[in-house]
Amino acid sequence: MIKKFNDNQNKFNLQQIILWIGIALLIIFVLFPILLQLLTSFKTNEEIFAVPNVYIPSKITFQHYQDLFIRRPFGRYIFNSAFVSIVSTLLCLGLGSPAAYVLARMRLPGKQIILGIVLIVSLFPYILLFLGLLEMVKAVGLGNNYLALIIPYTAINLPLTILVMRSFFEQLPKDLEDAAKIDGYKTIPMLWEIMLPLTIPALITTGILTFIFAWNEYIFALTFITRESLKTLPVAIAQLSGSIIFEIPYGAIAAATVLGTLPLIILVLVFQRRIVRGLTAGAVKG
Repeated sequence: MIKKFNDNQNKFNLQQIILWIGIALLIIFVLFPILLQLLTSFKTNEEIFAVPNVYIPSKITFQHYQDLFIRRPFGRYIFNSAFVSIVSTLLCLGLGSPAAYVLARMRLPGKQIILGIVLIVSLFPYILLFLGLLEMVKAVGLGNNYLALIIPYTAINLPLTILVMRSFFEQLPKDLEDAAKIDGYKTIPMLWEIMLPLTIPALITTGILTFIFAWNEYIFALTFITRESLKTLPVAIAQLSGSIIFEIPYGAIAAATVLGTLPLIILVLVFQRRIVRGLTAGAVKG
C-alpha cells in the first residue's frame, strides 16, 4: 500500500516537473525576442556590431534613447499615436455601446441580419479596404490630417466593440432595467447611469483592443500621413536612419521599439483582470 502511494506520488511529482519545465521553456521562447530588444537598446554600437554576438552589455548606455529625442521629434510621434489612438477608442466606445445595447435589448426588424453584417465586417481583412479608403481620403481632402486615421480606425474597430458589448449587455438581468423604468429613468439616462457602470470590464477590454490596433497600425498611417509632424510611432520607427546612408541604427530602433511597446505593456498589466473578465463574459450563460 505504501509502495503504491509512493509510486503515485513520484508520478505526480514527475508530471509537475515536466509541466513547469514546459511552462518555463514557453516563457523563454515568448520573452526572448523582447529581452533581446531591450538589451540591445542599452548596448554600445561596438557591442551591437561585435562578432561573435554580445548578448549582455558590459556597459549600459542611454545614448540610443537620447538620440531618439535629439535627432528627431520623437516626442511628437508619441503624441500623434496617443492622440489618434485615444480619440478613435473613445469614439468606438461612444458609438458602439449604445448600438450594442439596442441590438441586445430592443426588438428591431431585421435584427439578425444586422448582427450578421456586423459579424462579417468584424472578420473582414481591413487591408482589403486600403485602396477604397485611399481614394476616399484623396476625394475628401483628408490627407495629412488626424481624421484620415481616426475615422478608419473607428470604423474598423466598431464591429468588434458592438459584438463584445452586446454579449456583456445580454448577461445583465432585465430586472435592473425594469426597476429603473419604474423609478422614472428614460433609456439614455438609464444606459449612462446604470448599465454602462456595470459593463466596465467589457468597456476596458474593447477599449484596450481598439487602442492597441490604432497604436500599432502602420499601412494607413504610412500612406495617409506624409507630413513629418503628423507621423505616428510605427511609421517613425520604420523610417529611422543612421548617420550615414548605409548604416542601420539597430540601437535606436531597439530603443524606439521599447518605448513604443511600454505603454501597451503597462495598460495590459494594469487592467489584466478586467480584460479577462471582459473576454470571457459571454462564454458562459446561466
